[in-house]
Amino acid sequence: MDNAVLPSTLLLTLLLLVGLFFFIRASTKDRTETVQLQSEQDEAILMSQLKEYFRLRSYQVAAVDTEQNKVTFEGFVRPSWFLAVFLSLLTAVGLVCLSLVVSLLFPNLSSVSFLMILLSPLSGLFYWKKAGRLEKVLLKLEAIQSEQHSPSKITVMAHRDELIELQRALPLKTIR
Repeated sequence: MDNAVLPSTLLLTLLLLVGLFFFIRASTKDRTETVQLQSEQDEAILMSQLKEYFRLRSYQVAAVDTEQNKVTFEGFVRPSWFLAVFLSLLTAVGLVCLSLVVSLLFPNLSSVSFLMILLSPLSGLFYWKKAGRLEKVLLKLEAIQSEQHSPSKITVMAHRDELIELQRALPLKTIR
């Protein structure tokens, strides 16, 4: 093989492994967002629906501030088995590629380079330890004064996926 091909292949493989490292790290990143939603329902009815929704999603009321009309829910978010296995497999493929390139460049290290593949389950373990955490959902409910009826405005601070599910489950419109 050409002498310039192997070092450039090693460089590209290392760059791909850097991308894999940041992908694994990003899998545990906190994605909390704040959204303002509006409902045509009365404040009391909406709050009971929200409490029931979060109870069904295994959240519990952690704190209630009646003066500011705020409620804090807490729930443990379990990590995904699929994602842990997927990240381990991606890492194994990346390390196999690196091992192949290293064994071609340095033939005397070929037996040692394939031992790196045994490190691949560490990425799944890293994800599993970091992704399982206690999530908080903060709700602040306000009544909007209108001439015809009184719609409710709610400010929700939660994980991005939880906000999507909330809007799918309840008739809430995003305020822009």
